[in-house]
Amino acid sequence: MSIHFVDQISVSDSHFTRRRALQLVSGAAVAAGTSGFQELMADQAESLRREGRSMILLWMRGGPSQFETLDPKPGTENGGPTEAIETSVPGIRIADNFPQLAKVMDDIAIIRSMTNKEGSHPRATYQMHTGYLPAGSVRHPSLGSCVTQQLGDPESELPSFVSIGSTLGAGFLGTDYEPFVVGNPGQLPANVALPTSRDRFTRRRRLLQKLETEFSESGTEQLVKSHQAVYSKSARLVLSPDVKAFDIADESSSLRSRYGEDSFGRGCLLARRLVERGVTFIEVRSGNWDTHQNNFEQCAGNANVVDPATATLIADLKDRGMLDRTLVVWMGEFGRTPKINPRNGRDHYPRVFSAAIAGGGIRGGQVYGASSANGTSVEHSPVTVHDLFRTICRSMNVDANHENISPLGRPMKVVDGGEAIPGLLS
Repeated sequence: MSIHFVDQISVSDSHFTRRRALQLVSGAAVAAGTSGFQELMADQAESLRREGRSMILLWMRGGPSQFETLDPKPGTENGGPTEAIETSVPGIRIADNFPQLAKVMDDIAIIRSMTNKEGSHPRATYQMHTGYLPAGSVRHPSLGSCVTQQLGDPESELPSFVSIGSTLGAGFLGTDYEPFVVGNPGQLPANVALPTSRDRFTRRRRLLQKLETEFSESGTEQLVKSHQAVYSKSARLVLSPDVKAFDIADESSSLRSRYGEDSFGRGCLLARRLVERGVTFIEVRSGNWDTHQNNFEQCAGNANVVDPATATLIADLKDRGMLDRTLVVWMGEFGRTPKINPRNGRDHYPRVFSAAIAGGGIRGGQVYGASSANGTSVEHSPVTVHDLFRTICRSMNVDANHENISPLGRPMKVVDGGEAIPGLLS
């Protein structure tokens, strides 16, 4: 009986927590024998490895110019005034807007051959978050929600998915996997302070549950369940001492300065604090990178904020021994045109653009793929959105082929197609 009970444990079960693993291993070890115990320990080790994974998405809203960030073309017709600087890895050069990022290039893999067809902000943003094109009949879940579904700890008092700024949500996966949105990073979220004593708050919750139970009997059971799920999560957060993770005031002034005393810098610092406390997926947003005019000045201004925060985040995670289990992804919805327009700007260009990834088992200090000399096309090793998502899933130990059932009854994979990028994972 014990052996059959253990066979029901799955490492892909999002409810399989560290505490539960230890209880099951200790309780079934004797009955299973030495061989069974070793198998149990192997299962436990794999589960703990999955449980400890986190991802930080640094979203560059508007479509950052690859020429002014990760794939400069100085001295060419399309290069503009942006220069290229050496990095900590000989032979890898990036735009001079990113001197701090250049110092941590040993931990970063640059992809210079991203390619897509979507040049509309809403459609490309949707696709780069979900892996699917918009469809009127279905709201697809974001990658953050899918990762949270498989790896998030439902017993955690903190949300498993946190977005600093609004983002795409859980779609048809439902409220359990919606992101907790932080509007002002670095301080406690609004309305988390107890309005009364803890005991009185608990009594009020019980009264609310009683009223809602009576209300559900009138045919609104599903609506009540959804509300109760959201309210229960909120109440658990309010009562948790871990809510202090959102307040960065106890970080040293020197570290806060390195990240940057701005929304993006504070957001990156908050992301590191949340990873420390087991949060699975955090998105931090920067914008606006939609540089149809004054491209060079606007990119330089954005980089002044993004460069120190991103570099410090990677270094800070590494110093704390957390980079190997934390995947950091830097990307936007598409790139910018090689040709500079009459307003000294660059327009939308999905045909070839760049992204960067670090941590999570990624082999840093390399460039994958290349754009042509004039930046108009992919020269070799094209990478699609699905390829990138497959790579992310493999790094995170997420099952990319897991199927969720849409409201129309259609099974939909987390990633429908693509192959993991070769050579990027250790």
